[in-house]
Amino acid sequence: MKNTQQSHNHQHHGVFGQRTELYFSVLCGFFLLIGFFLERFGDYSVYIHLSSYVIAYFFGGYFVAIEAFQKIKKGGFDIDFLMIAAAVGAAYIGSWAEGALLLFLFSLGHALENFAMDKAKKSIEALGNLSPKVALVKRHGNVEEIGVEDLKINDVIVVKPNSKIAADGVIIKGSSSINQAPITGESMPVDKTAIASTDNLPKFNEIDKSHVVFTGTINGDNGLEVLVLKLNEDSTVARLITMVSEVETQKSPTQRLTKKFEKWYVPLVIVIVALLCFAYLVIKEPFSDSLYRAITVLVAASPCALAISTPSAVLSGIARAAQKGVLIKGGKALEDLGTITTIAFDKTGTLTEGKPKLTNVIPINGYNDQDLVRIILEVESLSNHPLARAIAKDIKNTYAIEYLNQASNVNAIQGKGISAWYKGNGVFIGNVKLMEDEGIQVEPSVISKMESLLQNGQTVMLVSYKNEVIGVISVMDIPRSTAIDTLKTLKSIGIKRMIMLTGDHQNVGDAIAKQIGLTEAKGNLLPEDKVEAVKELMQRDGKIAMVGDGVNDAPAMAFSTVSVAMGAAGSDVALETADVALMSDKIEMLPFVIGLSRQSKKIIKQNIWISLGVVALLVPVTMLGLTNIGLAVLFHEGSTLVVVLNALRLLGYGR
Repeated sequence: MKNTQQSHNHQHHGVFGQRTELYFSVLCGFFLLIGFFLERFGDYSVYIHLSSYVIAYFFGGYFVAIEAFQKIKKGGFDIDFLMIAAAVGAAYIGSWAEGALLLFLFSLGHALENFAMDKAKKSIEALGNLSPKVALVKRHGNVEEIGVEDLKINDVIVVKPNSKIAADGVIIKGSSSINQAPITGESMPVDKTAIASTDNLPKFNEIDKSHVVFTGTINGDNGLEVLVLKLNEDSTVARLITMVSEVETQKSPTQRLTKKFEKWYVPLVIVIVALLCFAYLVIKEPFSDSLYRAITVLVAASPCALAISTPSAVLSGIARAAQKGVLIKGGKALEDLGTITTIAFDKTGTLTEGKPKLTNVIPINGYNDQDLVRIILEVESLSNHPLARAIAKDIKNTYAIEYLNQASNVNAIQGKGISAWYKGNGVFIGNVKLMEDEGIQVEPSVISKMESLLQNGQTVMLVSYKNEVIGVISVMDIPRSTAIDTLKTLKSIGIKRMIMLTGDHQNVGDAIAKQIGLTEAKGNLLPEDKVEAVKELMQRDGKIAMVGDGVNDAPAMAFSTVSVAMGAAGSDVALETADVALMSDKIEMLPFVIGLSRQSKKIIKQNIWISLGVVALLVPVTMLGLTNIGLAVLFHEGSTLVVVLNALRLLGYGR
């Protein structure tokens, strides 16, 4: 129950494998009972029950002594040392039963603590068992089974229906719905399709998510072929596991405090106990009484429960988050998140879908609706620009018309729009500047229509055909459907300020802020301006969380108190830079994480009060000699077990 970090690194494997510590503790209790009965009810020689106690001492003190010795070699007197000293002292004054009881409860607490830590660890390590051990690879026309560690980049793996996917990659054949819950915590399966072509593929995290698959996710009812883009050790799962194992190293603020406290507290206890041994020189009592009191104080004053109060809660909190597809890096992030009242959001892809949607098609000069959308569809279908693609797609869906390939000669005009030929006449789609350059008249009424759309944060384009303006179209990056509810929930749990930072026009920012209920929006920001904005907010509010996709917001995120990356599955940058990574793209996980963080902080506080309370109560009582060593032991070790069990409650948070 001291520094848990170290007790893990050498997990004790002994005769009984992983559970040795627990079995030793039980054996200690067993021999303690036998000795107790022989002493009370037996009429045998003293040596018989004594030998039973000695065996109990061996089993109870074995692991504690090893750890104490390892610490002393490094020059640290730890709680383990206090415990061994107390047990030896108890034996010295003939209180063998109490000494054995002390070792029994201490070793039981220790074993249970390691069990609690392991439980938390295991629910995280379960991630590691996600990835299959073998993969089916297509090589030279044959399909062969190989170990995942032998996969190479650009191998093609065959994924059978309802089996686990063995590598991070992109689907090149087939479509299926995939259960990503193990990685991202999303409860609904996600539809995935094959990518159109694998020529000059972008970086892994820039490929459209609907074509990408992750190691350890589970395929639906259709077979797939996947092009491997990451090696086993670089896969999202592998990164997660490494990070979680490093997670413990970042100590939480409370943990740092208790460490400092222990540093001066333990030597102080040793000094006081040593002095108490000589109490018989001051008060009339035999030396054995002074020694007994000194040893009882030694037991009462050991801050076992305090040492474990924070690490057990931090680990349980982190494990609970991991089950929901949220990676929290260390106690610091876990504790800080609960204290935040201001959150800054990146706009694109965080609060919005990150994909432009066609919002308006307005015919002008009495132009026919159907003819207008037909011209737009034919021209935009020929362009590769993401905006053009989005417009063409939305027109097909909204107006239920098919592309007939009637336009030709499409040209992109940088910063203005595009031109094309349609049925022998010129078509231009773009801004006012484009129309003026082509000598096409734009009526004031059309300009005022454009203005009102721009005010609402839309991107507006004019359409002209045969040298006259025939329509206005507008597109907009629309808010996520879940953003409104999430922000409401955040407000209800006490988040006071929610600010959006965006590179888009201030109008766009304000329009979206109004729609989804943000407190303010800051527009026209370049990445370096976002850093400035975060610094200003930090000065104003003290602490701030920054939520983004962790790619273009990395610098701003680094300056915030706690940074939260969305959709971190597959994105290395986001995983590296963020303190908290939401593996899925679900902004609605935020209230859960903040709630979990607050609950963890609450439990840490409770634990510290319980542990300090018991010490504060026991020390004066034992110093005055008002209690015997057995009671002191029960109270003291009981508080440790209470603290561990209290921390384990976090594993059920939000069920």
